[in-house]
Order: sequence, then structure tokens, then C-alpha cells
Amino acid sequence: MITQHINKKEPRITLVGAGPGDPDLITMKGANALKTADVVLYDALVNEGVLDYANPDAIKVYVGKRSGEHSFGQDAINKLMIDYALNFGHVVRLKGGDPFVFGRGYEELDFAAGYSIPVSVVPGLSSSISVPGLQQIPVTHRGLSESFWVVTGTTSSGKISNDLYEAARSKATVVVLMGLGKLAEIVKLFQNEGKGLLPVAAIQSGSTENEKLAIGVVDTIVEVVVEKGIQAPAILIFGQVVSLHPSYQPIREFYAALKEDL
Repeated sequence: MITQHINKKEPRITLVGAGPGDPDLITMKGANALKTADVVLYDALVNEGVLDYANPDAIKVYVGKRSGEHSFGQDAINKLMIDYALNFGHVVRLKGGDPFVFGRGYEELDFAAGYSIPVSVVPGLSSSISVPGLQQIPVTHRGLSESFWVVTGTTSSGKISNDLYEAARSKATVVVLMGLGKLAEIVKLFQNEGKGLLPVAAIQSGSTENEKLAIGVVDTIVEVVVEKGIQAPAILIFGQVVSLHPSYQPIREFYAALKEDL
């Protein structure tokens, strides 16, 4: 139930993308929104260092959603957001990456519209582009990739996305978010398309002090991920652009020598 007490401040909501993890990668507009917040509702993927930009007097509420821990459902988050806006004024809904890239941001915007509460959006750097970029892996590159897919690895039903079947057939770079737990299944899709030697990168906690990188090819990436201890949250990049990463050179040389021996 949503209730309203006496509040002199006009309720409003700002959806803010916090970026991929490094607190310095939030936009200036996002940081300025936090400075004026009365309440900040923040997700599990938000680095708590970002909260340093917030008004010190703001109420800060963790509403994380992660497997394996107690978490808030989307309906509960929607209602909290409205409740705080009606009772305290300016609510910043702080979300990892960009609010509209698998962030369910539009659902929250739409819910607020039902209460006639004005909502503004501050985009954030999506990990799908920024994390590969920080590792000097471009998602497009002349002669290697003319386009890229950004696909969720796990749908709400718990299965891999049907779009991944189409993506695996394309020549595009394929960036998979929330797909580490389905890596073996995703690898099979590429192997079925004869792409066992396609370069692959897995990046854990990109842009943060916990960042880890695994580089291999489709046929080896599952083993390399285990060897490197890669854990969620992580993104996967399938495509020839991964071969541009400096650590891919030994892999290239290995397969070139193997081909000569054959």
C-alpha cells in the first residue's frame, strides 16, 4: 500500500545510470542528480562509491536483486520508489550501467506515470560497450565487425535467449550480459555454427578493482574461465574484435603453428 504524509516537496523521480562500476564513470548529469536527491534507491550492481556523490542527508536504500541472496522484487521496488517520492520529494533511482539496457527502467518510468509523478532519465555507460572498450576491445572495427548484438544470456524463464541463436549465425560482435551461468550452452550455439575458433573474452566486474579477464576461443573459453576464476557479474564478447586484445597474440600463434604441423 502506498501512503502519503505531509510533504512540502514536489515528488519527482530521476532514473540514473551509474555506469559499469567505476564511480568516476557516472556522467556529470547523473552526479548532479544525486546531489539533489532526497532519497536514493540503488541496485546490487551499483558501486557504493557512487553514493559519495549523493546529498549527505539523502536516505540511501539498497534494493538489490541478485541470485542467492534476499532480494527485492520489481513490484516492491516500484512501490517503494513511489512511496518515497510522495513522502520525501526527489527520488533518484540509481541503476547499474544504463537504465534502459536490461535495467527494466521503462517499467519503473511507466509505473510512476500511473501516479502522475514526473520522471526524467539520465543515461549511463552500458557495460556492453564500455567494459570491452576499457580492455581496448572495440565492438566494431573496420574489416572485422560492422555491427554488434547486445543480448541477455538468461531470460526471465531461465533459458538462454532465442536471439542468441540468430546472433551466433551472424558475423557481428556478440556481447552477452548475464550469461556466465549459461556459458557452456552458449558455446554450443557457436560450435554448431562451425565457430569453434572464434575469439572470446569474458570480463568480470569490468572497470572495478575486482576486474578479471579471460581470453580464449569458443572451444576453450569454458576451461579458461574456470582457470582464471571468473565469476558473476561478467560479460562475454564473441567476435573477431577480441583478437585485437594484446593477450590474444599467443593464442593466434599457437593455432598458426598447429595449422602448419597439420
